[in-house]
Amino acid sequence: MVTADPRSLAGTGLAEAWVGDLVERTLAEDLAGGAVLPGAPDLAVALDVTSAATVPPAQYGTADLVARADGVVAGLPVAARVFTRLAPGATLTAGAADGDRVTRGDVLLTVRGPVRALLAAERSALNIASRASGIATATRAWVDAVEGTGAVVLDTRKTTPGLRPLEKYAVRCGGGSNKRMGLYDVAMVKDNHVAAAGSVAAAVAAVRERAPRVPVQVEADTPAQAVEAVEAGADFLLLDNMPPAQLREVVALVGGRAELEATGGLTLAVAREVAATGVDFLSVGALTHSSPILDLALDLRS
Repeated sequence: MVTADPRSLAGTGLAEAWVGDLVERTLAEDLAGGAVLPGAPDLAVALDVTSAATVPPAQYGTADLVARADGVVAGLPVAARVFTRLAPGATLTAGAADGDRVTRGDVLLTVRGPVRALLAAERSALNIASRASGIATATRAWVDAVEGTGAVVLDTRKTTPGLRPLEKYAVRCGGGSNKRMGLYDVAMVKDNHVAAAGSVAAAVAAVRERAPRVPVQVEADTPAQAVEAVEAGADFLLLDNMPPAQLREVVALVGGRAELEATGGLTLAVAREVAATGVDFLSVGALTHSSPILDLALDLRS
């Protein structure tokens, strides 16, 4: 649903302070490494040498943020804040909302303000929205592929440094889910932890003692390891690189006693077959580490 304020973060789960910092850091990459000063947008805009040379200071105009390809959009409120950071008095009109499916040519956001400011903010706004929308678009393709199976598409921690909240938000915009935001909210016992602790049971017990309220996930490569992990008290299992036949075997052995997540080597071509085995989740690192951007552009029309 298109909101009255295109900059609103309501319902996004993105923190105001984090978004503000992201906007500052993104603009600083283009504007001499940090010359975006509070209360001095003219100074920042002047550092766009091309616009300063070709656009009169008093010129106002209207620009449309436009989809150049079909997809699912995300990150529009953050992009909107990039424009208003350099043009505090700019007028914003939403044409789409995060999570919307859009087609080539759709206007996603309209901004009216000083042309110098709009052009100085252009690439930063596009980089944010294009990246987030690419992830949302890829996620939606996976969600569509497993529709009706009951399986949920998850992301991983394989995110761009400094952009994790935005990228995981984009996954949600595409219909996916976030099971693990970092090392702090879920304990994932992998082979190295088992080697250090001495056994799966010892590793799970150690986590339970140290962090009793944190869910415990255990990585399993075989059905036997899956059974061992559940009997050790795991809440859910990461079933790594198991073919569909093995996944079905694990579902039959431990289904209902722990949540089951298939991961490793998954592609869209096999997504539905994997989901149909009865697992609860498909974990797809490529959503955040390999999704191409959604092509967006800014068109100045007056």
